[in-house]
Amino acid sequence: MSEDFVAAVEDGIKLSKRIYFGKDRSVAPPKPASPMSKSPQCYFPTAPMVYAVISDPAIVDNPDIPSYQPHVHGRCDPPALIPLQMNGVALEIDCHLDTAFVRVSGTWRVHCVMGSKSCDCRIAVPLGEQGSILGVEVDLPRKSFCTQLRVMDGRKDLEEVSGAEDGGYLTPNLFTIAIPPVDGGTNLSIKISWSQKLSYHDGVFTLSVPFSFPEYVVPAGKKIPKKEKIDLSMELGEATEVLCSTSSHPMKEQRRQAGKLSFLYESEVLAWSSTDFCFSYIVPTSHISGHVLLQSPSVDDIDQRDMFCIRILPGSLQNKEVFSRKIVYVVDISGSMQGKLLEDTKHALSSALSQLHPGDSFNIVAFNGGTSLFSTSLMFATEEVIEDAIQWIGTNFVTGDGTNILVALNQALELLVDAQDSMPIIFLITDGAVEDERQICHTAESRLSKWGMIHPRIHTFGIGRFCNHYFLQMLSIIGRGHYDAAHDVDSIEFRLSKLFSRASSAVSANLVIDALDKLDEVEVYPYHIPDLSSESPLIISGRYQGNFPEVIKASAILADMKSSVIELKVQNANIISLDRVVAMQQISMCMAQAWFSEDKQLEQKVAKMSVRTGIISEYTDMLLVERGNWKIDAEAEKIQKQASGKSNAKNNDPKTLRPRALRNLGVGFGDLKATAENIIPGAEEEKLPEAAEIIIKAASNCCGRLWGCCCCMCFVNACSKMNNQCVVVLTQACSALACFGCYECCADICCLGKDGS
Repeated sequence: MSEDFVAAVEDGIKLSKRIYFGKDRSVAPPKPASPMSKSPQCYFPTAPMVYAVISDPAIVDNPDIPSYQPHVHGRCDPPALIPLQMNGVALEIDCHLDTAFVRVSGTWRVHCVMGSKSCDCRIAVPLGEQGSILGVEVDLPRKSFCTQLRVMDGRKDLEEVSGAEDGGYLTPNLFTIAIPPVDGGTNLSIKISWSQKLSYHDGVFTLSVPFSFPEYVVPAGKKIPKKEKIDLSMELGEATEVLCSTSSHPMKEQRRQAGKLSFLYESEVLAWSSTDFCFSYIVPTSHISGHVLLQSPSVDDIDQRDMFCIRILPGSLQNKEVFSRKIVYVVDISGSMQGKLLEDTKHALSSALSQLHPGDSFNIVAFNGGTSLFSTSLMFATEEVIEDAIQWIGTNFVTGDGTNILVALNQALELLVDAQDSMPIIFLITDGAVEDERQICHTAESRLSKWGMIHPRIHTFGIGRFCNHYFLQMLSIIGRGHYDAAHDVDSIEFRLSKLFSRASSAVSANLVIDALDKLDEVEVYPYHIPDLSSESPLIISGRYQGNFPEVIKASAILADMKSSVIELKVQNANIISLDRVVAMQQISMCMAQAWFSEDKQLEQKVAKMSVRTGIISEYTDMLLVERGNWKIDAEAEKIQKQASGKSNAKNNDPKTLRPRALRNLGVGFGDLKATAENIIPGAEEEKLPEAAEIIIKAASNCCGRLWGCCCCMCFVNACSKMNNQCVVVLTQACSALACFGCYECCADICCLGKDGS
């Protein structure tokens, strides 16, 4: 679908040549990328963008200066996308702990459609690290639109949107939504909000927000300076020293207090930002540290227990000892993993093997319907063994039918039975769903509960949308591991390498927080606390009743197998909105638990949390709602009510058209049928609507019969020897046959499907 999107934008760029900008030769429509410099993703949005959806090329023109060009016959199928020119943009970012809430406000103009015509507009929003769309608001001169979340209830009073072109995630990091017809020359005021995570490495937090605009969104005309603004606010949650490292834009420090920072960039520019906004800062600490934040619930919160959030930082890597590791890689080589999926997995796995230490040991279990082991036991990671393993991967990673995860996982656990004085690790990589997923979770839970001091950590990785990502997440929670996924096939190697690095860099294990056992009605996310990795901070959140002490203690086992205790200071979170910061973590884990326990009440709780926080879940829909834009302020409404004795109900009616429900934006619970049929993720074609299928079938039948009658070599030879009179008669006969063919096609379209034939 992303290729279709790029092709539509390229068609739109070419189509925009019809736009007349007056006699000023310095003003010209955007130029398509040259064939030598053009890449497959050169038209992929790298910042929030708005496009005019053009099906009829005849409406493309300057709404202010008509060009009176010749009429264009035909239609664009699929529709072309012309990027709209942007007149202003402001970026606001609120960073709370490791979560950034991003808000982009901008104005775009439909500069490419004549004033008497209208077209749909399509908004495209590229998201940052683990981004999740929160909402879109669009204001027009006479109407406005916004998105809302609602609990799935099967209501029929909503217009369902089925096509990817109307709304949803085009890719895992690109959200799009279509706005109904907008008149040519109209200015759109749009506000887009989403949340994303900050990345972390060796004590450095980095924020990267897509903010690179192409040249063709700069308004055509004289080069007039335009206002560009970036406002960054940071709430660290504790009074600690912060060192600003790098910034892509010249940010000016506005405020610096204990645990609070704010920066501002505001400038008059001739061209919009051509680089993403990147900002990094350092929390200088060489040892493990952390703090606890408490907050009372708001009045409208569905859970009236108090909230807590524990954040633990690993510190810098200098002199930081990590566990010796015994690793088993469990890799899916079923039929659906063939091609790029398997090749990228092999590259990431080979790279991970090359980074093992000589004191580490490992094995590889490849599985489909059966299993294949690199060795009957764990092997030390010497250069010779690693080279043999990489060659074995190239030879034995051959796809086959079946996906038997349970047998492969049990074999991995058996290989780690004798693991002592080290960190036993299992990596499970799969792209499919299986019927016994709950049994696998129960089996893992039962076996790990009987293990010794440090049981095997199970880290899971899902590829594509056919695997059950909530099963994989639940399995990682049971195994005190981490879960990651590559929803986009192109990101397999990057995401998998990141999981390998994070999971293999544990600096403490078996973390226990004593104060949690002394509280009432405690709910902890995750309920099995994972190990602290040098590659990421550890966030533990939950709800409770009772009183937290001023200081709590967290005990853990270090890499030398000695116990360590750190003290965590407890403080109230006055400014940080904890429920928003931990919402994505809690909703995701609750959905995994709801799937595992098949608890309907927990599903309803997740849906309510989703609606309240704006985080998308499997049990909520996103609606596109159109509202009247005739706004009356409170004082004016009061005066009007006193004068007329009643309020203007017409003006306060929030809905002027039926809301439209976008297709479900969740990742789903897997696809057993697609797994059994070995369908490759990303290779499946979207099913056409029923009406389109009928038209195609009828047209195919009609054209096929005509082609079968006419395309004969003897007939062609006969036609070459005809005189003019015969040609005239034959032309008339063919016209009559064409009329009969059209009649038959129309009859098939009108009648097909009524009787099931």
